[in-house]
This record gives sequence, C-alpha cells and structure tokens, in this order.
Amino acid sequence: MARKPSAPLRRGWTTGACATAATKAAWTALLTGEFPDPVRITLPKGQQPAFALATERLDAHSALAGVVKDAGDDPDVTHRALICAEIRRAGAGEGVVFRAGSGVGTVTLPGLPVAVGEPAINPVPRRMMRAVVEEVATTTGTPPDAIVEISVVDGERLAEKTWNPRLGIVGGLSILGTTGVVVPYSCSAWIHSIHRGIDVARAAGYTHVAACTGSTSERAVQTRYGLPDTAMLDMGDFAGGLLKYLRRHPVPRLTIGGGFGKLSKLAMGHMDLHSGRSQVDLARLAAWVRELGGSPELADEVTRANTANQVLHAAGAAGLPLADRVAREARARALSVLDGGTAIEVMVFDRQGGLVGRTDGF
Repeated sequence: MARKPSAPLRRGWTTGACATAATKAAWTALLTGEFPDPVRITLPKGQQPAFALATERLDAHSALAGVVKDAGDDPDVTHRALICAEIRRAGAGEGVVFRAGSGVGTVTLPGLPVAVGEPAINPVPRRMMRAVVEEVATTTGTPPDAIVEISVVDGERLAEKTWNPRLGIVGGLSILGTTGVVVPYSCSAWIHSIHRGIDVARAAGYTHVAACTGSTSERAVQTRYGLPDTAMLDMGDFAGGLLKYLRRHPVPRLTIGGGFGKLSKLAMGHMDLHSGRSQVDLARLAAWVRELGGSPELADEVTRANTANQVLHAAGAAGLPLADRVAREARARALSVLDGGTAIEVMVFDRQGGLVGRTDGF
C-alpha cells in the first residue's frame, strides 16, 4: 500500500460520478444535438462538480461522451482512466437499461448487490445515471427511455489489479461509488471489496473462509486447506473492516493468516495493521517472553529489537512458542469483535510461508 503524503490531500471523483457525467453529456447531445462541456451533475450529498469531456461522438442513432477520471491524490488503479457512456433511445416504457461496454465487467456469482448477468454497475451509480436521464428528459420533453452502455478504456487490464476476478466479475472493472467522492487514502475501495468477498462466499454457501494479511500467508493457508479463490478474503491491513462486517454477516469458520509482525498488532488490539497507523509493542512482546519462561536477557533483547522478525527469530532460537502466544492473543481479540457467529483460528507464518505459530483450531 502506498504511503500517505503528509501534505493536504486533494479529493477526487469515483467511477460512478464520472460515468454519470458522461451519461448526462451523451444523453443531452442525443436529444439536443449539443454536448454540454463542462457537464455538471449533483452527487448524493448535494455537491455539484463539473466535468470536462475528453471525447464525444454524435450520430443519428447514438451519442458517446467520455470523462477522464481524476481520483485526486488517492493511489487509485482507475486514476486517469477514460470512462465513456454511449446512449441510444430505448423502447417506450423501458426506462433506463444498462449495458456493459468494453472494460466494464459482468457479474457471474451471486452475493453482490447487482444480479448475476448484469453489468457490474453498482446501485448508487445506477441511481445517479437514472436521475440525469430523467432530468434531461424532463427538460426536453422526452420520455426517459435510454440504453446506457458504460465502457472503460483498458478496463479489462486494470481489473486484473482489483478483486473483481475473485468476486466473479469478468471482463473488466466495476462502476463504484456511494458518495461520488474519492477520499484519498480512505481505503474505502479495499474495505468495500472485503465486504463483497464475504457476501460472495456466503452466497456460495462456504462454511470456511480465510482472511490473510498478504500473499505469502494467503498461499500457505489456501494450499493447506484447498480453499477456492472465492473463499479467500484479501484482508490486508484491515482486520477491523473484516471482523465488523463478519459480526453482521457471519460465516461458520474463519482462518486468519499472517506474518508475525502484523498479527502481533492484532494480538495487541489494533484493528488497522498498517505500519503508518499502528506499531508492534515490543514491551508487550518482552512481557510475553518472560511469561513463557524466557530469560531476562532475552526479554531485554526483545525490548531493544529493531523489527518484529528479529523478535521471532530470537524467541525461536530460545525454544519459546512466542508465535503461538501471539496467535492465541490475536484470536481472542478477533473473537471480542464478533458476536459468537463465527469460529476463528489464527495461523502465524514466517516470511518464507512456514507455519511458526497457531491456535488449536476451531
């Protein structure tokens, strides 16, 4: 994850906001013969940003407009992507019909807020686009019946950097956004993906899912249990985002896997495991070393260690099951967030993917 700059950060616009602006511009052009540029829309919280058009095309049967997404200072995979809306008239009474163009995915698994077979355009962006279609239709005295095809240039390649393939969204990106605004480094897209991953796993009827802090622990857990990709939740640093959602949407069994340092933070009660937002408490690790029978010299070495990995090696060399203690404490912290609906085990791995500590299972 990119490190957050210290200077004040500029906000940006979601793919849903950009798609809505492109939709309004294209629909206006189809009905009036002219593209509004810039085009202004109203977001769910009342803001009224204006978007410049990057591309436009008009013929007798359709209109296309495109907006380049500006994600502000957020390290968003879709920053600078060209998001286009192509509009054609629909049959009388059909309302707004959404289609997935090039670079926009299609939903293939249940559990997401959009039905299987539908374009991966989330409910709030759909409402925003319907609203601008109805707004322009009212202004021009035209029925609000339109076929809206959203596309993202190079979206299929960009989607490979997202959770979409694991969520069963094939062919491209999702059109997202609940407010229309991207808050830099809020990590809302990542947490949103964790929630959708839980939804897909529940809809598939899985009784066992795994959430891991990184690719090494994920590979180790998945290999050990033979879990399908759709049962693997890319928790990353967001233990709190995962556990709070599981409290409301439980699954029978959860394996949490991760490195010693990250899970030490969870063991100490941190729910955000990012290095910039929580730190390993070396004094607490030293206290656990003493409780496990470690020497005063070893406890002092732990207190003065430069890294959590150094602590793990020192405890291992002394034959102390410190990683097991971290696993037990992490499990207790995780269970304290839940409401009894999910059984948890914790597995601690070294940097090579070797299992160095775990709880007793479920």
